[in-house]
This record gives sequence, C-alpha cells and structure tokens, in this order.
Amino acid sequence: MKKSIFFFCALALLSLSSFGMNVECEYANSNMGYAKSQISAALLTQDINQARFYAYKALSALEKSKNQLNVCGCKYAKESMLENMEVLSLATKSTTLEGTITYLNKSIELTNNTILVLESHDTHESAYGNDALSLNTNSDVKNTTVKTNSNKKDLFKTIDNSLEKYRISLDKVVQSVNCKDATAFATRIYDECEAQLLKPNISEGSKYYNLRTKEITQEALNKIGNCSTKN
Repeated sequence: MKKSIFFFCALALLSLSSFGMNVECEYANSNMGYAKSQISAALLTQDINQARFYAYKALSALEKSKNQLNVCGCKYAKESMLENMEVLSLATKSTTLEGTITYLNKSIELTNNTILVLESHDTHESAYGNDALSLNTNSDVKNTTVKTNSNKKDLFKTIDNSLEKYRISLDKVVQSVNCKDATAFATRIYDECEAQLLKPNISEGSKYYNLRTKEITQEALNKIGNCSTKN
C-alpha cells in the first residue's frame, strides 16, 4: 500500500512539475515571438540607427527570457538563445548598415530555431531528466511542491474559465465589426499583452492571463485575415 501511495505521489509531482515547466516554455516562446517581430522590423529599415534600435529591443526581450528558459529546462533552446544574444549585441554595435543586416539575418535564423525547439520541447526533453525532480528524495519538500503546483494549476484553470467570455466576445467582434476596425482592436490587445509579458516581476497569474489572452487574440486575428483581400 505504501509503495502504491509513493508511486502515485511521484507521478503527481512529475505531472505537475512538467505542467509548470511547459507554461514557462510558453512564456519564453511568447517573448521569442516578440523578439522576432523586432528583428523583422529592423531588417525592413534602411536606417542604421533604427535597425540597431529594433535589435536592442529584441535583445532586451531575450534577456528577460533567461529565467523562463531555466525553469522550462530546454537546454537546446537556451543554447540557441544565448548565441542569438551575442549576435544581436554585435548588431547593436555595428557601425555599418550592411554589417548590422548581416547580424540580423543570422539572428532571425537563430530566433526561428529557438521557437521551433521550444514548440517541440516535449518530444526531445523528458521531464524525468529535469533537476527539479531531484527533490523527490525528500518527502517534506515533495509534498510542498505538489501542493504549490496544485494551487498554480487551479489558478490557471480559473483564468482559462474566465477568458472563455473574452473569447466569445472577441468572436462577435470578428463576425460583426468592420475588418479594419476589428483588426485594430485585436492588435491593440495583442500588443498590450506582449508588453505586459516583458515586464519584470510580473505575477504568475498576470503572466498566464496575458499569455492566454494573447493566444486567443492571435486566433481572432487569424480568422480576420488580410483586410486588403476582402470587400
């Protein structure tokens, strides 16, 4: 009986720890998406100061993702991101537009690679190998960890439920509002979520709320599509 209880607790801890890590991976991936948008903007400009400015904003976003990737536990994504930070740092210091563009092209490749790796994280990283599971040997710590993660999971479930009303309201906007107005409305919300996710010391609940709101809003933007192709 004791062995069964221990096995159940171990599985619960594994499941909840993996849940927490996966969410941190999603936070990191959200920041990667923001960094990519800044790098893309830099590649479109013909002004070296503007290009370096966007490169700096991308670098700042990656810097804020360090802790998230540590919790996420994806070493491949972390290695790619650290290399990317070095490249972006060189882009901000380049004295010629040609040099800056060269670094930015390398950076966009690394960013895409990091995003791809994070999206496939579950397939190449087993939660059994994560250092967080080293706490299993201590029953007191183990029980505390399960309780903490359980509370977090309940919080996330509550937020998911509350955002269903937002999803329904946004769908109505997509269906009934002028294409350009609906796009502008959804884009403002999306940009605000990205800005919130980049803030330091943001609460766990606020991070998750903004991440899910951003994802729901992106789905709406996908439904709206390109207004120029519509009547």
